[in-house]
Amino acid sequence: MNPQRRALLRAGSLAAALPLTAGAASAAAASTLPVLLPAVPAGTTPQALASNQAYWQAVAAQYDTTDAVVQLDNAFWGSMARPVLMHYQQQLAMVNRDNAWYARMRFPADFEAARAAAARALGVGIDEIVLTRGATEALQVLIAGYKRLQPGDTVLYADIDYDNMITVTRWLEQRRGVQVVNIAMPEPFTHDNVIAAYVAAMERHPKLKLMLLTHVNHRNGMVLPVAEISRLARTRGIDVIVDTAHGFGQLDMTIPDLQADFAGINLHKWIGAPVGVGAAYIKRGRVADIDPWLGEKAGDDIRTRVHTGTVNFAAYLSLPAALDLHAQIGVANKQARLRLLRNRWVEAARGIDGIEVLASSDPRLTSAIASFRLKGKTSVADSYALSKKLVQEHGIFAVPRDGLASGACVRVTPGIFTPESHVDRLIVALRKVARG
Repeated sequence: MNPQRRALLRAGSLAAALPLTAGAASAAAASTLPVLLPAVPAGTTPQALASNQAYWQAVAAQYDTTDAVVQLDNAFWGSMARPVLMHYQQQLAMVNRDNAWYARMRFPADFEAARAAAARALGVGIDEIVLTRGATEALQVLIAGYKRLQPGDTVLYADIDYDNMITVTRWLEQRRGVQVVNIAMPEPFTHDNVIAAYVAAMERHPKLKLMLLTHVNHRNGMVLPVAEISRLARTRGIDVIVDTAHGFGQLDMTIPDLQADFAGINLHKWIGAPVGVGAAYIKRGRVADIDPWLGEKAGDDIRTRVHTGTVNFAAYLSLPAALDLHAQIGVANKQARLRLLRNRWVEAARGIDGIEVLASSDPRLTSAIASFRLKGKTSVADSYALSKKLVQEHGIFAVPRDGLASGACVRVTPGIFTPESHVDRLIVALRKVARG
């Protein structure tokens, strides 16, 4: 049995039998942050707030950021805001002090409180999510554990999908005897031609049973029309597993908006929880379609589908604090600000001879992430050389990405604390590197 679940079952009887000390008081009960940001005037739209420099300076003031470089790789994980970091450090000290007394007596209830907070933010029932150490673990559980495959069935992934998820999908070929196929997204991509690519794949593979869909991919940042593709798949009896590691937290959405029954979620990227916090979503009524974790009993308890062992207690205890700050800023406001920063450099870069921008102007396909490369320079070596040049000659940190069928690129990702002046420095640098 999952140790977290076992502890939950035992905690009630133990707590009744043993006295509690002040040091073992519930950490989750103290996780709500005070209001830290200026009030937004009534009637202000997210689009109007996006250009309000005073407001976003107040947001940025909640973060400690490096001055070693212009940090434009904010997609690896999200920095904790200072109040969340302080909360995390306090919980770490408490857990270290109280040790097993806290872990056995109070953590099970606090962990469930964190899980409930996550469920509310995600827009789902607490019985539909299980907390994990990140989206990778969540998706590995969902893909590897998906039970409704027979030898000869087909599974699909695309070039935009995350490397580790592609690896697990390929594992199904070895262990389940299925055929794994892949498609490449069109370049340039549009809302209609992306959907058409998936429809064509469904028609081309009549035995297709499972598709991996990446909501916002880590290569060029395209927002996949997941809901439309999911609905089309459902009419054909095809299940989808959605990777929303980069979607939830930066896009104004909740999990039911995806129209999918399975999703892997990251809570340490765009939510800003401590590193090592994510969640797996399984729609109510579908838990039986995912294998229980090794040795766990079958049944409808989603917690039996993940077994992380001893977890980073303090990281989960700080999740409600991160969600509190996320709610104070507002996801629609985050999305609008990130889009403004992204569009500022993307639209300028489109006018630079020698720069190829891998991004759409369609707001339906737009996230904080976008990529570029020098025209004709599509190799992995080219993208690494370009990234190195940006750091060494311009003090700008943006990272090379490969895996797209069209070639490698350099990814740019601002954060909500990124000043517009940093984006402008990138534009200046692009003009210079384009000239050679």
